[in-house]
Amino acid sequence: MMTAILETATLGGGCFWCLEAVFEQMLGVESVVSGYCGGGTDNPGYEAVCSGRTGHAEVVRLTFDPQRSGFRQILEVFFAIHDPTTRNRQGNDVGTQYRSVIFFHSPEQEQTARSLIAELEQAGTWTAPVVTELLPVTAFFAAESHHQQYFRRNSDQPYCHFVVSPKLAKFRQRFASRVKANR
Repeated sequence: MMTAILETATLGGGCFWCLEAVFEQMLGVESVVSGYCGGGTDNPGYEAVCSGRTGHAEVVRLTFDPQRSGFRQILEVFFAIHDPTTRNRQGNDVGTQYRSVIFFHSPEQEQTARSLIAELEQAGTWTAPVVTELLPVTAFFAAESHHQQYFRRNSDQPYCHFVVSPKLAKFRQRFASRVKANR
């Protein structure tokens, strides 16, 4: 049996709990790790990142099977579950750590992202321009263990109920064919 060659994607679109909850349920995504990327501080902690002084964004690092879900499909979900037209903000989460950003791992990922953004803008998907940053990946730092699989462990918490659950419901409805079985 041949083992799939997995790829990596690093995405920021607001609070990492929201992205993690959705991508954990997407077909082809093998693992999701919440963390920090894009700043100048080594091994930052959550409080430091939330201060806005580290330059890091809250991100998820996905390991995925491109034969089951390609990078473009991952980006289609990414753009559907957050607002890529608001700079440094998603809902009530405000600050550079909540920016919309794609840290590309290859020239192919960069081109795919640029092409999809252009298509979505040309289609008039949003009334404002996309402000999602496209940057080469830098060092990734996994978030503290209590931030991993946060929604799965804390679904009754008010933030999860009012912010994460609607994004997850939107994903399940809009991308039903991409949801893992038994979720």
